[in-house]
Amino acid sequence: MEFYDLLEKIVQHNEIHAKWLNTLSFMENAGARKISACEHPTKVSLIQLKHATEEHRHAFYLKKQIGKIDSEFCKTYEKDELLASMATRQYLNSLDIKACKYLLEIFRLKKEELKYAAYLFVTYAIEVRADELYPIYQEILTKTSSKIMVKSIILEEEGHLEEMIHQLNEFSEDWKVHAGVIINIEQNLYKEWILAISKEILELKYA
Repeated sequence: MEFYDLLEKIVQHNEIHAKWLNTLSFMENAGARKISACEHPTKVSLIQLKHATEEHRHAFYLKKQIGKIDSEFCKTYEKDELLASMATRQYLNSLDIKACKYLLEIFRLKKEELKYAAYLFVTYAIEVRADELYPIYQEILTKTSSKIMVKSIILEEEGHLEEMIHQLNEFSEDWKVHAGVIINIEQNLYKEWILAISKEILELKYA
């Protein structure tokens, strides 16, 4: 099922829409925690702090949006309150592990250096994805006159992408080559994630 078609089906059902918002919130929160985990013990940049803060805020904002559907839905990140919970939980972890393996092989970095490189390349890949995902979601929300809005997230994610490109330019002259490899890894994981969500929705007869 194409992503646009999948989202159209998701927003038609209150409970599944709440789970979608909760799934996005979980992933934003997981991203924020990964950014924080990649921090150097002392050399933490303002941009890195900003990113972690904003990703946490996105997680909070998305969670709060669920209340516009039903305040009783999705109060936690338990598996029955997420869409395709296993694939959702594995998505970022798998991307992180595979990216680290590649970056270690290419750049031969020490532990703290590898953490920073992973932060740069993994965050870049996620921002590229967010730049595609959120505008499509907002388009469907607007079309269906939904009370849910993600316009503020779209603006901040665009800013994040610009900041990641600036940092990657400082990290390596040929960063685009390596970013391309990480993007390919992310694309495969994304396809698996969307497929898992599609299957779950069909099994639950929401389609």
